[in-house]
Order: sequence, then C-alpha cells, then structure tokens
Amino acid sequence: MTRDFLNVHIEEAVHDSKLESYKAVYRVKRKSNVKKWLWAILIGLVIMLLLPWTQNIRTRGAVTTQRQEQRPQELNTVLAGRVVKWYVKEGDFVKKGDTIVQLGEVKVDYFDPKLLQRTQQQINAKKIAMEGYQSKAGTAATQVVALEEAQKLKLNQIDIKLRQQDLKVTADSNDVVAVTNELGVAKRQIDAAKILYDSGVIALIDYERRKVAENKYLQSKQELISLRIEKNGTIQEYTDKIAKAEGDRFGSLSNVATGEADVAKLENAFSNYDIRNQLYYVLAPQDGQITKARKAGIGEFVKEGEMLVEVVPNNIKLAVEMFIEPMDLPLISRGQKIRFIFDGFPVIVFTGWPNTSYGTFGGIVAAVETSVSVNGKFRALVIEDPNEKPWPKQLRMGGGANGIALLKDVPIGYEIWRNINGFPPEYYRADQDPKNKSEKKK
Repeated sequence: MTRDFLNVHIEEAVHDSKLESYKAVYRVKRKSNVKKWLWAILIGLVIMLLLPWTQNIRTRGAVTTQRQEQRPQELNTVLAGRVVKWYVKEGDFVKKGDTIVQLGEVKVDYFDPKLLQRTQQQINAKKIAMEGYQSKAGTAATQVVALEEAQKLKLNQIDIKLRQQDLKVTADSNDVVAVTNELGVAKRQIDAAKILYDSGVIALIDYERRKVAENKYLQSKQELISLRIEKNGTIQEYTDKIAKAEGDRFGSLSNVATGEADVAKLENAFSNYDIRNQLYYVLAPQDGQITKARKAGIGEFVKEGEMLVEVVPNNIKLAVEMFIEPMDLPLISRGQKIRFIFDGFPVIVFTGWPNTSYGTFGGIVAAVETSVSVNGKFRALVIEDPNEKPWPKQLRMGGGANGIALLKDVPIGYEIWRNINGFPPEYYRADQDPKNKSEKKK
C-alpha cells in the first residue's frame, strides 16, 4: 500500500510538473499584446500615409557652364604652317595674349623675308607715279584754260576785223549805190560811151571808173566771207587743241584712278601680309589651362583651321545640363527647383524629404530647349541657386550630376496610389514673375 501510495504521489507530481512546463512554454496564463501592437501599427501606417511627400523627377546630367564662351574651346590655326616652337605644355595655365606656339611658313608665295618691305616699295612707286599723273592732269587743265583764253582773244580779234569789214562793206555798198545811180543815169549812155570810146570821143578812165566801184564792193564782200571762214577755222583749230588737252587731262586722271586702285590693292596685300606675320604666333584667347595638345614635336605640319590645343577657362560660372524625358517635359519650367548629387561628394538622400537630405545642392532651371536632342530627350540648363549653399569649388567641367526635380508636395498615401495606378505627377509650374512672388509674400 505504501508503494502504491508513493507511486500515485509521484505520478501526480510528474503530472503537475508537466502541466507547469506546458503553461510556461505556451504562456497559457499570460495576456497577449498582439492587439495593441496591431492597433499601433495601423495607427502608424495611417500617420505615415498622411505625411507629406515631395514628388520629383530624377535625371542624369553633367557639369558645364552657363555661358558658351566659358566652356572648353578649341584653339585652331588660321593658316597652314609648320610648328617652329612650343611655348607651353599640357596642364600649364596661361593668361590672355600669351604665346602658345610659333608657326613657320609653308607656302612659296610668302617665303620672302622682306615681303613687307618690297610691297611697301611698290606702294611708294605707285604713289609717285600717281603724283606724276596728277601733275600732268593739272598741266593739261592749265593748258586747256590757256587755249580757251587764246581762243577768246583770237575770236575777239577776228570779230573786230569782221566789224571793220562790215563797215567797209557798208561804205562800199553806199559807193555802189551811188555808182548804181550814176549807172542808171548813164546806162543809156554806156553803149553810146562805148561807141564814143571806140570812136575816141571819151577817155578810157571815164569808162573804167564806173566798173571799179562795183568791183571794189564785190572785193569787200569777198574779204568779209574770208574773215568769217577764218573765224570758223580758228574755232575749229582751238576746239581741236582744247579737245586734245582735255583728252590728255582725262587720260592722266584715268591713270591716277588706276594708280589709286593699284595702291589700294597693294595696301590691302601689305595689310594681309602684316596680319599673316602676326598669325604665325598663336595666342591664348583668354585665361585658362592648356589641355589636349593635338600636335607634338617641331616641324610638324598643320592645316588651316586645324586644332592645336584646347583651353579650359579659369573664371567660369558653372551650370548643369540635364536631359528630360519627353513625358516629363511639361513638368519642367524656368525657375523650377532642382536638387543635385554631384559625383565624388558624400550624400544622404531622402527622396521625398529633400529638406532632410544631406550633401545635396540646390539649383534653378535657367532654360529648357524646345527642340529634342540627338538622344531623344530635351536639354535643360540649371544654374546655382543663390539662396542656398554654394556649389563645391572642386567641381570640374564634365563631372557627373544626378538631378532631382522637385514637384508638388502630396501625402504619401496619394503618391503610393498614384504609382500603383500609373498616374503622372501633379502638374506644377514655378512662378517666374518676381512681382507675383513679392505679392504672395505680402
């Protein structure tokens, strides 16, 4: 009996220990906090869905400059030549006007070392010839004036003779009239007088007197006609002489004009030769660093317009060029805020909360191209935001940059719902009018 009693107590003790272990393992008597945690998680999710979220567009870009003259530029040679001497090497910093390289001539037409002097001699010779032709033209003009004066004097002299001859003709005409009257009276007697003369009744002088008056009148008229012919001949003579002198003058003036054209042509050639001599020395167009030397060594030939080196300007205003997808283009406008992550700079980014991110830099869209680029995207130029911290001075041209275009602030729940349904971001356009901005602040 004692053994049976002990066995019963042992079994009860084992059963009780198993029951306690079971309760301890499965926490039968403990209260569950799952319900509390579930409500807490639900409340947390609701609060999170109501938190603000900044919509954004992410794109890749590269560091460049705002102005095109500040970008790396190729330094080309204007004329063909051969390399005589290099004054710089890659990596050197130069000032505006510093000599980069000296070129030598390769064209036979410009080999003469005294080309400028000889051209100047030709110009001086042409000018002397022009002065001679100008003097000849002046002499011809003086000769024309002298011939015109001589013609006037000669014609005045002939006019005086003509007036004298007119008076003489008038007097002779009066004599003719008187004689004619006498002839009218003696006409009836002339035949008889001839008979009388033949018969020896009157003398010969009486008969001839009647004929002399008429002959004298005809002779005076003939002299008048001769004077008029002489006047016409004088006019023709002096006209020919004046025309010849005028021809010589105009010929000299023509030679002067030809000489002026030749002088202008030679002066143009002289100026071109002078400028060409200056182009043998290639100068730096602005302050910057020499990179990418395409030609090396001495005596190497270069062609017209061929690149010699590349110059990266020192004083530049950086910008970022980024490329926008066509579907996102309506969401980008001038004045749009952009956040940048530059390659090589540490950053902690919370995409939806740009204000809590670390290491990003602010930018403003300065321009958006209206034509598509070769990569099928639209190019936008972003400059530094003056109201935020400045961009790093260590940035270099061509460095990478990840752009985050900030759009409208919406709840996180709405953003999740929008992405699930594939809806576009909220359309937003920055206010570009500073007057509107000041009014809104007021």
